[in-house]
Amino acid sequence: MFLFQGVNDIKAEPGATADQLIAGYRRLADRVHAAGKCVAVATIAPYKGWPEWDPAGEAVRREVNTFLRTSGEFDAVTDFDRVLRSPDDPERILPAFDGGDHLHPNDKGMQAMADAVDLESLDCGSP
Repeated sequence: MFLFQGVNDIKAEPGATADQLIAGYRRLADRVHAAGKCVAVATIAPYKGWPEWDPAGEAVRREVNTFLRTSGEFDAVTDFDRVLRSPDDPERILPAFDGGDHLHPNDKGMQAMADAVDLESLDCGSP
């Protein structure tokens, strides 16, 4: 399973906390692993400039991304945050990848995301 979610939970009103999101990721990973499958996860992409972005949500995004990168609870991690973020403002999508709303990547951004996925990492030995 490839798991890429979280930004909608953060930007919702009220937004989810990092602890709530992390608990949800853990539940999903546990269920997938219990079914004998592997779970690859992607970090939450930047979205500053979207009307519902705020510093509190950004703090949640960063905390969750740190968990996703370092927890070891997933069979693979693809870092969409690093792929999409602007080096000039890491809370924003790189302008060349921004679909115009500061949340959704354009075709080039989607291609960069696809290219970042290590397809071999999605095979964790399950039949």
